[in-house]
Amino acid sequence: MAKLLTEAIGTFFLVLTVGLTVVQGTPFAPLAIGAVLMVMVYMGGHISGGHYNPAVSLAVLLRGKLDAKDFVGYVAVQLAGAIVATLVVRVILGTTFAPAPTAGVQVMPALLVELLFTFALALVVLQTATSDRTQGNSYFGLAIGFTVMVGAFAGGAISGGAFNPAVGVGPTLTHAMLGSGGLGWIWLYLVGPLAGGALAAVVFRLQEPPQTAGRL
Repeated sequence: MAKLLTEAIGTFFLVLTVGLTVVQGTPFAPLAIGAVLMVMVYMGGHISGGHYNPAVSLAVLLRGKLDAKDFVGYVAVQLAGAIVATLVVRVILGTTFAPAPTAGVQVMPALLVELLFTFALALVVLQTATSDRTQGNSYFGLAIGFTVMVGAFAGGAISGGAFNPAVGVGPTLTHAMLGSGGLGWIWLYLVGPLAGGALAAVVFRLQEPPQTAGRL
């Protein structure tokens, strides 16, 4: 229960920050988003691993540090936290929101951005939080948060900058039900991030010896 509660809380604050900053057009929104992920990872990393992202949970599952039952529970509460956060944004600002590629952006560039930066995020998580060679470090949260910040600055205007199926799916579903949005781009925030997470697990196994163990 503690793990699921932690994943729900961390994902909630991540999506809440995404919604509040993006809807208001906050300058340097990627900095706030990366920072809230960093502090939530430090808050819950020792409890649940601090994933807050189904693609990261998939990478950790394929890496062998999360069992299938926990994976299903993690994804469920991550999506629930994202939906609740989107509802809270609506209460605060009176509107829903959903990520989407910038008008005129082609499908392949948007998909590549989601895949590549999710791959980077998941690989950073695996190397800083599950490898014996980095065990006990104090910088894992900073590394993870900065990876998302970089991705949001570099690719947010192209793909919408989710890099996280919970960030993509939760707000999109809520926006479709309560706002005026559709589900046309929901596949992008499933296929790209999940493929990136799976690829990160493959690359991790190439980088690390089979006997490497970790904390998650």
